[in-house]
Amino acid sequence: MVINVATHMIMCVATAFGSMHDLSLYRHSKVRLHRETALIGDAGYQGIWAEHGHSITPHKASKNRPLSAAERHENRVLTSTRLRVEHVIRQLKIFRVLKEIYRHRRRRFALRAHLIAALCNHSSATLP
Repeated sequence: MVINVATHMIMCVATAFGSMHDLSLYRHSKVRLHRETALIGDAGYQGIWAEHGHSITPHKASKNRPLSAAERHENRVLTSTRLRVEHVIRQLKIFRVLKEIYRHRRRRFALRAHLIAALCNHSSATLP
């Protein structure tokens, strides 16, 4: 899902049959962004910088290399920015069809996801 952080609008929704890793779904969806567009992702998008140069993901600590104070601060700033994205995801999950196990025809799931995204965009556009 591609969300404009400034306007809280959903720009693109990608779906897949079954479970798929976030980065694999991004690669499979063939979404192309302008190379100067900043892309903010969560920890599921580690390694996206190989395809998109202006991508930001949180720093990960390992057993042998803990995070420095500067890296922790950058993660905190990134988390506060991603909080707006999580609020948009919450708006989508108000609809039970996206929150729970999908038990209908698979070929209609993408259509329903796009329609729900359009409803969320419309409701956020009408708010002051």
